[in-house]
Amino acid sequence: MRTKILGVMASCCLVFSLQAQTDNSNYRNFPIVVTLQFHCFSLPFRDIKSNFSNVGFGLGTEVSLNGKQNWAQQVSVVWYHNKMLGNGLLFYSQMAWRPTVSSDVFTEVKAGAGYLYSFRPIESFKQVNGKWVSAGHKGKGMLTLPVGVSVGHNGYSNGTYFSPFVSYQFLIVSGYNKSIPVVPETLVQMGTRIHF
Repeated sequence: MRTKILGVMASCCLVFSLQAQTDNSNYRNFPIVVTLQFHCFSLPFRDIKSNFSNVGFGLGTEVSLNGKQNWAQQVSVVWYHNKMLGNGLLFYSQMAWRPTVSSDVFTEVKAGAGYLYSFRPIESFKQVNGKWVSAGHKGKGMLTLPVGVSVGHNGYSNGTYFSPFVSYQFLIVSGYNKSIPVVPETLVQMGTRIHF
């Protein structure tokens, strides 16, 4: 496992040392970004197998910050199903730096902030005047700081182009409860940017 982590870190260092190529004549603002999500309550790169047990979907878009595809602001909405922790609805925005490794392959480093509304997995109860009453399945909203890395492919054509990618996001969620104020969560994302 340590060899894999060192390999990923070495790859990231190599990617960061590459100069971003800026042949972005086909880039268009406001693509539709569609993703398939896998949510996990876990530290990064721990128990990778469990990262594929809770499915969700995401929808978003982005706009270039410099007129090219290598620096963008992304906005996304994600819903995921997690029967142990509770379903979640995540709204977030990230700045993404996207260096191009070759003419068609890109990498991405992104960070931002968001709001996670996490529903309770089962009916919960609260004490009112010495009696326990149902609080239902209501959840709570929490500040979330997502940080991620991606790799993808730009597939250009005359009318549209698709840009499939795979992304790994680490979420720092604050305000989970009084005993544990900050918790780690991860998202494995597979999706595509569709530019019209």
